[in-house]
Amino acid sequence: MRLLLIRHGQTPSNVRGALDTAFPGAGLTPLGEAQARAVPDALAQERIAAVYASPLVRTQLTAGPLGETLGADVRVQPGLEEISAGGLEMRSDPEAVESYGECLVAWMRGELERPMSGGPTGRDFLARYDSAVREIAGAHLGSDTVALFSHGAAIRVYGAVISGMEGDAAAELMIMNTGMCVLEGSPESGWVLEEWRSEPLGGLELEDLTAHDVTGESADEAAHEPHHP
Repeated sequence: MRLLLIRHGQTPSNVRGALDTAFPGAGLTPLGEAQARAVPDALAQERIAAVYASPLVRTQLTAGPLGETLGADVRVQPGLEEISAGGLEMRSDPEAVESYGECLVAWMRGELERPMSGGPTGRDFLARYDSAVREIAGAHLGSDTVALFSHGAAIRVYGAVISGMEGDAAAELMIMNTGMCVLEGSPESGWVLEEWRSEPLGGLELEDLTAHDVTGESADEAAHEPHHP
């Protein structure tokens, strides 16, 4: 099967550079709504069997236009949430952003027992996310293509680790709002990274170069670049 892991549209927290990972999370900005509306046309050539979203508000809002176009309900799937920022939640200061990014880099390089500050270990996160993916895969046996609306850091870490990407390359991955990671395979055979699309599905005209998007920029960048509010 094919998994289209699509990041949600832009939120006010993405613009501010805040580590917004808890439930229910922020809604979409006007640009985020435009990004969501562009998704159905961008995926018009895909034969999508089902649409899933995490329990956070922003993913469900982003998935809505695709679900409406396909005449399909958006199924809320626990486990597809963002990587918890733990004790760093809603912070945007350089120290918090650096700590979050450094932890993601460590996980991508195999240090899965390292905990996020006040949050999960890499192994905890991967177990949670992979359980959700396995549940979805179990409902769609065969060659189905399924759209999963999820989150920037979660997609980067899961997509890289589950496909066996080398750690340094994984740490450089970035994914803008409504960017996409495509995995092909199954939980039994393993997953191959078929495509990594960093830019918004609707095109670079839907990019916001002024935002400090700490969960979408590369983990190396988040870990080492100073924050400019």
